Amino acid sequence: MKLYKIKKSKIDNKGRGLYATKNIKEGTKIINYKGKIVTNKQVDESKKYDNDKPIYLFTLNKRYSLDGDFSWNIAGLINHSCDPNSQYDGKGLKIWITSIKNIKKGDEFTCDYGFGFDKDFKQFPCKCGAKNCCGYIVREESRWRIGKKFSMATKKKLINNSH
Repeated sequence: MKLYKIKKSKIDNKGRGLYATKNIKEGTKIINYKGKIVTNKQVDESKKYDNDKPIYLFTLNKRYSLDGDFSWNIAGLINHSCDPNSQYDGKGLKIWITSIKNIKKGDEFTCDYGFGFDKDFKQFPCKCGAKNCCGYIVREESRWRIGKKFSMATKKKLINNSH
């Protein structure tokens, strides 16, 4: 039995997502993120990988990346969340989606896409609806740069807890 099924996403109302078909324990490998291995030189030179369209690209190492922009890459349907229940785990040239907490049957699988904070961050609005959402798809370590209320509350909490 597959651990997932495809349904209309609650996060991306226009698209689809992957949902748990049963309760899943933390640390479970859910699905392999598939694609075509390309050189980083190809990525730099191709218009396919510019920010004007969705990109399903993972840097594997200094030389290669994995292009997952194919209809047969079912894992590409996993949507971003600022409070994800899964993560991308890579070893060698393979990437797995692995649960980082217990997931209940019927929950949508989500990952932090890990986008960096740069001049283009506003091109990628986040619709996850999580309490800690900063409004943009930016990796957790960089969200404080956006200056939303949640990041200030988090900083105050860290300062107060350090006494």
